[in-house]
Amino acid sequence: MTTMERNDKLPASLEALIGQVSDRLGDQPKRAAIFANCLENTWNTTLERLEDGTTFVITGDIPAMWLRDSAAQIRPYLLAANGDPEVANVIEGLIERQLRFVLLDPYANAFNEAPNGRGHTSDLTEMNPSVWERKYEIDSLCYPIQLAYLFWKNTGRTSVFNETFRQALQAIIRLWKTEQHHETLSTYRFQRLNCPETDTLVREGKGAITAFTGMTWSGFRPSDDACTYGYLVPSNMFAVVVLRYAAEIARDVLGEEELARQSTELAGVIEQGIREHAIVEHSTYGRIYAYETDGLGHHHFMDDANVPSLMSAPYLGYCPIDDPVYINTRNFVLSAGNPYYFEGKAAAGIGSPHTPENYIWPIALAMQGLTSGSQEERERLLDLLESTDAGCGMMHEGFHKDDPEQYTREWFSWANMMYCELVMQSVGLRVAV
Repeated sequence: MTTMERNDKLPASLEALIGQVSDRLGDQPKRAAIFANCLENTWNTTLERLEDGTTFVITGDIPAMWLRDSAAQIRPYLLAANGDPEVANVIEGLIERQLRFVLLDPYANAFNEAPNGRGHTSDLTEMNPSVWERKYEIDSLCYPIQLAYLFWKNTGRTSVFNETFRQALQAIIRLWKTEQHHETLSTYRFQRLNCPETDTLVREGKGAITAFTGMTWSGFRPSDDACTYGYLVPSNMFAVVVLRYAAEIARDVLGEEELARQSTELAGVIEQGIREHAIVEHSTYGRIYAYETDGLGHHHFMDDANVPSLMSAPYLGYCPIDDPVYINTRNFVLSAGNPYYFEGKAAAGIGSPHTPENYIWPIALAMQGLTSGSQEERERLLDLLESTDAGCGMMHEGFHKDDPEQYTREWFSWANMMYCELVMQSVGLRVAV
């Protein structure tokens, strides 16, 4: 398979969006410039239209496509898609490519453009030459459903809900039901040799032992780090949301009442599992959500910068920002009680075990703003993001809490687009849900 050259010109609708945001920002030239840089960079450097009409989206510095990252990278463009067939076709092409990858291997998180055998070929799992990495993460299956649903709501197009979508949704439901019983029904195994412990699963690739809760199991977090306990709560929250989207699509577009029933029923069982096993009384913060649990009485209290996170629950559509358990959880994750909350001379925010200690992620700062009910807090976080760019004019993966000149990745497309979304929200522009 050969590809067309990457985009070198921004569509007129995106130029217009940049102009609209710039006008609304008024006397904030740096904010407007970073917004334009981020919006242009993702479009011009990470998107490829393939000859079959689908779209392949790389993360930036790795020549592979993550189901999660690609959906997050393209989400802000939904604002332009309704009035611009070019932008809409790029997004629809990505959705089709994502769904085909799901059908190829629903346990994989990242894929090659072609079956070229690149990536982590020595991992002990069932690899395929089209798979870059086969770390199973619930959110990898949530994001394509979410993007398809948001595309429908923002453009009115239903052409994405084709036979590929129907088969992919059926495959996702089957997998999530299987992984509700990981100990007895799952054949998924993953081991990586000679690596950090966060890159492989214990028990010869099966992961830490779990008991049935109603939630569905995940081997890895959206950071691509291994779960400590098998039930990753933010990702189960995301699954509940997209299963409800799926039920609406199946009922109102596909006319598939049985598929709608299965989606609704599974969402209910997972939701009950969250309610019964993931909410814990914290001695300081009251009733909060644990980040992970195992159904055996163990809970992991933390939050990670990557999305889905506990912080992102309202952004995902799981709960309102004024939900009491969410408020308690938010207070916890933005405190020293969260082992990945770092506070320093330059900034305070959430990082990740995926990057060095004391490194704060712009994704988490943007998410903090997107889930805040305070315009003042959003403005403060936007100021912070702009003051920690180290003169690069775009967002990093992470930067040191005391010295923003120390950072990982000069630019990170996912972070760039999260920043864009926060800027748009601050001037009254939102992706329709």
